[in-house]
Amino acid sequence: MARVVHSFDDPERFVAGTVGEPGARTFFLQARAGHRLTSVACEKEQVMALAERLDVMLDEVARRFDRDPVAQTAGDDTAPLEQPIEEEFRAGTMTLAWEADAERVVIEVFAVVTGEQAELEEEDPVTAAMESDDAEVFIVRITEEQARAFARRAVALVASGRPSCPFCGRPIDADGHICPRANGYRRHLPE
Repeated sequence: MARVVHSFDDPERFVAGTVGEPGARTFFLQARAGHRLTSVACEKEQVMALAERLDVMLDEVARRFDRDPVAQTAGDDTAPLEQPIEEEFRAGTMTLAWEADAERVVIEVFAVVTGEQAELEEEDPVTAAMESDDAEVFIVRITEEQARAFARRAVALVASGRPSCPFCGRPIDADGHICPRANGYRRHLPE
């Protein structure tokens, strides 16, 4: 089976978003260019890690090339994910790179691998994902400004979930949660 590549060079929109209520949300990465729309399901932790690494990488690019960080010229994109939201695949390994000649951030998201490739992935996840012939891949090339905007939105998105318990750090549902640090006492949302 041939690899399916969902590639976007300078998409009109590249965002992270969710479907569902806090505590039961599904996270997506979504890119749109013209009439093409691709949505990839991922974990909340993957969205946060991608946002953090984008900021670190762009700070390093600015430092290495002795230039000022890119200023935001457009307002934040707070619109919901575009419809229809059809999951192309579930994200596994992600890679992040800087194309200096084009001044673009390159994000590659590989589908979760199964079978023999999963065994190889335990040893070297990036190589396993890249060598898998049937794994789908989502490739997005974006500007520094788009990357910073993506990171800001992603951080806000992750933070908009359930509040964390000040004692154990676990999320607190609307009806509270059983806090292990409080010896099983059910803690409720603080008012």
